[in-house]
Amino acid sequence: MSDHDHDDHKHGLEFDLERLLEQRRGRRGVLALLGGGSVAAMVATYAPGALAQDAICVVDASETAGPYPGDGSNNAPGNTSNILSESGVVRSDIRSSFGTSTNTAAGIPLTLRIKIGDAGNGCAALPGHAIYVWHCTTDGRYSLYTAPDENYLRGVQVADADGYMTFTTIFPGCYDGRWPHIHFEVYPSLDVATDHRNAVLTSQFALPAETCKEVYDTASGYEASIGTFACISIDSDNVFRDNSDAEMTMMTPTMTGNITDGYLAEVTVGVAV
Repeated sequence: MSDHDHDDHKHGLEFDLERLLEQRRGRRGVLALLGGGSVAAMVATYAPGALAQDAICVVDASETAGPYPGDGSNNAPGNTSNILSESGVVRSDIRSSFGTSTNTAAGIPLTLRIKIGDAGNGCAALPGHAIYVWHCTTDGRYSLYTAPDENYLRGVQVADADGYMTFTTIFPGCYDGRWPHIHFEVYPSLDVATDHRNAVLTSQFALPAETCKEVYDTASGYEASIGTFACISIDSDNVFRDNSDAEMTMMTPTMTGNITDGYLAEVTVGVAV
């Protein structure tokens, strides 16, 4: 048998999508996600270079912003409760604080590449839309709140002509009671990305289980996440557990990389416009 016979990609896009969806949804099953349809039916709408979510393309489920949004919706014990009003928040690399502190959050590097798409039009690009993302540190703390002297791991980017934006950050930890996640809010433009009341979608990304286990089991600094991750699942998470399979596929990034080199997470956000 040749090396080529071991290459799964020789089977084509339909095979790859089937594998991807199985990995993402696990025991919930691909058939529920497809609503009784086939992966082959999805392939016809999956354009070359598109992200996997474009083959499904539903509106991301609306989720809580949680207690640590820093978007003007509540008060924080730190310097501000609305980081969106700060000029330094528009940035690609969100690993360091800006302003009075320039400390950098430790952790495995994570590049988060987001496409924002019109869910009513096959996830066609929505250039000019802005996304605010925020997440916890390796030990489950949030800047402005439980790390009150910092504002790292928060930032805003604007979608380019193809609907894409990129954040450089770290892989978040897992804290008690929650599946590992990244918060985000979508705004129709950068000009109005200054207050939570202007957001058209508030939601969260669910990090893939296989990558979480790899990071938490082997990477320095994530030791506290090992036990908490072992006690949580998508089905028991109080945010994600009531979502449909299609919504969870949209909200779970495709992850590549490793502990040594860092990870790339790619995801499409479906928005109703």
